[in-house]
Amino acid sequence: MNVVFVAPYAMETTLRFARRAAELPGVRLGMISQEPGEVLMRELAGKLQAFERVNDALDPDQVQRATRAIGSHFGGKVDRLLGVLEQLQEPLAIVRERLQIRGMDLHEARNFRDKARMKDALRAAGVPCARHALAHTLDEARAFAKQVLPLVVKPPDGAGARNTQRIDSLEQLEAWMQSFPPSAKQPLLLEEFILGKEHSFDTVMVHGKLVWSSISEYTPGPLEVMENPWIQWCVVLPRSVDGDAFDPIRHEGQRALEALGMFTGLSHMEWFRRADGSIAISEVGARPPGAQFTTLLSFAHDRDFYRSWAELMVHERFEPPARNWSVGAVYLRGQGGSRVNRVHGVEELQKELGELVMQARIPRPGQPKSETYEGEGYVIVRHQETAVVKQALNRVLELIRVEMA
Repeated sequence: MNVVFVAPYAMETTLRFARRAAELPGVRLGMISQEPGEVLMRELAGKLQAFERVNDALDPDQVQRATRAIGSHFGGKVDRLLGVLEQLQEPLAIVRERLQIRGMDLHEARNFRDKARMKDALRAAGVPCARHALAHTLDEARAFAKQVLPLVVKPPDGAGARNTQRIDSLEQLEAWMQSFPPSAKQPLLLEEFILGKEHSFDTVMVHGKLVWSSISEYTPGPLEVMENPWIQWCVVLPRSVDGDAFDPIRHEGQRALEALGMFTGLSHMEWFRRADGSIAISEVGARPPGAQFTTLLSFAHDRDFYRSWAELMVHERFEPPARNWSVGAVYLRGQGGSRVNRVHGVEELQKELGELVMQARIPRPGQPKSETYEGEGYVIVRHQETAVVKQALNRVLELIRVEMA
């Protein structure tokens, strides 16, 4: 199998996915990146067999030329064209169609990437989701806001809660649009702000069939974290997610993926459970989850999910694993300042919870402040009992404090 992996930058998590693809039996891996070739060769420790550098890895024309060059180097056609970043999904789909490479096509990729189009497809299929409008003008935005408040404004192609804002009044919307006025080229997506408990629904589809799923709990949701810099974000993967309480999301989640055109792949869905028990799907990404979720899934199932993703995307096979553990993470966020000064509570954490901690990235003095809700570091804990994991996460929140300067 001749596999090309597109990685605009040599980010640690991205390279871990690439490394696992290169380790599959019978795979020759080529890479396209904006990074120098020697950097990728060093990071992949000799597992890279072809490389092409481009100025813009999101430009389908450049990716197409580089993919052709790698195919020529391998003496044949490229069998798979892969990438894990949200922003890559449409460019990769374009190149797959042009070069007749098996995988997600442009129509399907746009269903996942364009959040307004996604909501239209979900509502047309009768899948419960937030009310929404794609506003190209100020008047369109105002008209929707008069019917739906509170709401959330975001770019249609957003990712990771970036450039997303909760709006509680018409006055607040007017102020927001002074800085980000909608236009024909840059419309705004306005969504109903759903009050409820936020979760994720991670799934594997193989040839149009849902073969595995995982559910996690957010405390609190990413948007609230972005709006309140003092909040430390937590995620819990309960050991058991087999109860009837989760039947609605398993049913509607599968319908949503079918409506959007998922055929074979790992997806990450965010959804809410309202106070009355009803659910609403927020959005779906047709790629592996970020924020260390793939690591959390690996710990929960005693399975390397980075390798599982590679096998799924290259060989189109996936063996559903058993869920042996509950796993949780606290994302460490500094308050104020622009750089990490000190981290308090690490020694106490090691003494009290050392046997539960599976992985930790403690912020380093001098490290710049993160621009995302993932923060400057994280602590991952694991235990067979979900209650013990939740107690441990609460203790991490009490012990660790990231001091910024």
